[in-house]
Amino acid sequence: MSVDPAVELPFFYGSISRSDAEQHLKLAGMADGLFLLRQCLRSLGGYVLSVVWNLEFHHYTIEKQLNGTFCIPGGKPHCGPAELCEFYNKDPDGLVCTLRKPCLRPPEMQIKTGVFDKMRENMLREYVKQTWNLEGEEIENAIISQAPQLEKLIATTAHEKMPWYHGQINRLEGERRLYCGAQPDGKFLVRDKNEQGSFALSLVYGKTVYHYQVIQDKSGKLSVPEGTKFDTIWQLVEYLKMKPDGLVTSLGEACVNSAAAEKTPSLPRTRGEVRGNGYTPPPRAFPGPSVASASVPVDRDVLPMDCAGFNPYHNPNDIKRFNIEREKLLMDEVELGSGNFGCVKKGVLKMESGHVDVAVKVLKSENEKGVREEMMREAEIMHQLDNPFIVRMLGLCNAENLMLVMEMAAAGPLNKFLTSNKDTVTMENIVNLMHQVSMGMKYLEEKNFVHRDLAARNVLLVTKQFAKISDFGLSKALGADDNYYKARTAGKWPLKWYAPECINYHKFSSKSDVWSFGVTMWEAFSYGGKPYKKMKGPEVMRFIENNNRMDCPAACPERMYTVMKECWTFSHEERPDFKKVEESMRSYHYSISAKAKTDETAAAANPTN
Repeated sequence: MSVDPAVELPFFYGSISRSDAEQHLKLAGMADGLFLLRQCLRSLGGYVLSVVWNLEFHHYTIEKQLNGTFCIPGGKPHCGPAELCEFYNKDPDGLVCTLRKPCLRPPEMQIKTGVFDKMRENMLREYVKQTWNLEGEEIENAIISQAPQLEKLIATTAHEKMPWYHGQINRLEGERRLYCGAQPDGKFLVRDKNEQGSFALSLVYGKTVYHYQVIQDKSGKLSVPEGTKFDTIWQLVEYLKMKPDGLVTSLGEACVNSAAAEKTPSLPRTRGEVRGNGYTPPPRAFPGPSVASASVPVDRDVLPMDCAGFNPYHNPNDIKRFNIEREKLLMDEVELGSGNFGCVKKGVLKMESGHVDVAVKVLKSENEKGVREEMMREAEIMHQLDNPFIVRMLGLCNAENLMLVMEMAAAGPLNKFLTSNKDTVTMENIVNLMHQVSMGMKYLEEKNFVHRDLAARNVLLVTKQFAKISDFGLSKALGADDNYYKARTAGKWPLKWYAPECINYHKFSSKSDVWSFGVTMWEAFSYGGKPYKKMKGPEVMRFIENNNRMDCPAACPERMYTVMKECWTFSHEERPDFKKVEESMRSYHYSISAKAKTDETAAAANPTN
């Protein structure tokens, strides 16, 4: 789950007001360059940098971008608030001065938590669970893959849990509630106006109730007339508690709606809909179109969770059986692929709830004992795995041949798909797919599984936007105390994808899978190119030992090539793990998604360009 990256900073005060920040700086001596960091109300997920210079206070908004980076408007982006402050400690770059001395929180002072911070995680989980019908670790995967977009969406309905929100009541009922009990100046409530998506703010001053319309501009920003604009109604309310900003007085005591705390917030609006209470998402289609675009929330890219194939079964346990009866399996003569074991055919599995397309791995000869044992081992491993970015095994069928029944990934292997679709697959698309592969591999790492055969040929596509890792024939489950597996013999190994320790010492670990991921990235960004060109295995080994690495593919972004080179660190102790690799992939995926959205918006605003 997302944790505020500033909480570890001793000069971060949390959700304090401007005047409180200035008071802390006064008490600390008002030296030039004295600074502190606080939470920003105007920019969701952002901060404010409060700095002293020449006995005056200067406040700079730090905005959180969709790609997860942070920047002062017009300034350089930084991966976190700590890195941003470190940068401005060396270079003012537009500030009145460099940051010279942090204003540290007193030891007994706790970071002040904002109202949204207290409810964000529960709301995120509930939204993901309801929208995509997910459970357990799949909820975590969905949140990780699009946290910035989701948090912004969730924030739009957070007010429904606030005690001051009274829903759809009219002006007279609002006045009646405000006049009940004590009527101190600033007592207030927020209610819906008759128009959907519109709010009114009602407050008491001098025993009189004043009503203010909350205006929403074309970009969706909310404000009282002539006031400061905010992304959400709860941000507006929190700000008006600190200063009136055009009201007759600042907001004070909330007129409590006892039902608000018990209410489950409605889900954020979807494309083509206006905000309204009680919105229920449309049911997901199983199976259905590859992308359920009608239910994709506003301001968010289409992601794997929007594909019908993300989790093709209402409940995987309804279908996932280790033994499948032959009469429930219909086979097509069309072969999807072949190998030493036999072939993969298209099939249909009959269930009570309908038919499901499947891929069937058919053993070509019952007499090949070694192949049969390998296939059984693959089945046992796959049966234990349950992750949206890994091909699910549905069961074994032991009939005229031994058959491994798996979920269908109809678009086929990544390398072949990219080779055939060079003109239609964008770099952003490839980054998205490789981020998904890194998430699947991080899951294997957490489960102490070593894949040993990660390559573009073993990454299958459900759709152009949705990838799954397959082929677990060489995989091994490590013991709880083991960091690596040592193979007894070399066998038929894909040497061009193997780390030095695999080739030299027959040692396999998640770190050696990281090396293979780097090669798989190279294949993907080369649009299905063959690694190391025409080199043979021994030549590749000498090439690597001489500290050489494959060149950056022609269209590959520099940051992605940097990740590849990190994956190809010779010493496995110094090589990153999949947790770090996934974070790098995620950060870059977010950054180019945000840039693409900005470019798209600019193009729409200037159609003649």
